Amino acid sequence: MSAGSSEARFTINVKEGIVELEGKESFVDKHLEKFEEIFKMAVKEAISNGMQPQIPLKVQTPSPALPQEVPEQAEAPKPAAVPKHVPRTSPTIAPIPVDLKAGEGKAGLREFYAEKKPANHYEKTAVFVYYLVKFNKQPEVKLGEVLSCYEEVNEKKPSVQDIVKNSIRYKGWLEQGSDKLSVRLTISGENYVKFDMPKVA
Repeated sequence: MSAGSSEARFTINVKEGIVELEGKESFVDKHLEKFEEIFKMAVKEAISNGMQPQIPLKVQTPSPALPQEVPEQAEAPKPAAVPKHVPRTSPTIAPIPVDLKAGEGKAGLREFYAEKKPANHYEKTAVFVYYLVKFNKQPEVKLGEVLSCYEEVNEKKPSVQDIVKNSIRYKGWLEQGSDKLSVRLTISGENYVKFDMPKVA
């Protein structure tokens, strides 16, 4: 007779007079007496059926079963939750060429950037989008064009997608453009760059 769970297994061999009990020590201690009673009942049953069991009672308590020894009814591994957290691949964004030089009635990005003195990536991105919207007359800005702005002012490029996403969510200076890789300047962003950052002389 045998039974099992995810933690333990026991086997009673009436013919050989052996009880095998595998599992944690606490489990064995808790159930040993119960199994001895079951064994005695099995012995009586064997005697009534004409078998001659050996009397010695051996109890074996080896270390807990390894995972592959756990019976089939043990809890199966949970299948699905992992794919949600498996690496999300962000699209690779390459710089997109854009006119950032000074021209007739237009300041160059480097000059505008130096005057605005942005202190962090959120401010830098807002300045770049402001510049492209106001000076280049673009209704919206591609993230690749923002990367070109970083190159133009010789600044280390961040994960521009994360900066834009957080700026939309927490700052309110930008809003989603017509697709995932484009962005528009909000009134709040325009006011911040124009009035709250150092003014262009």
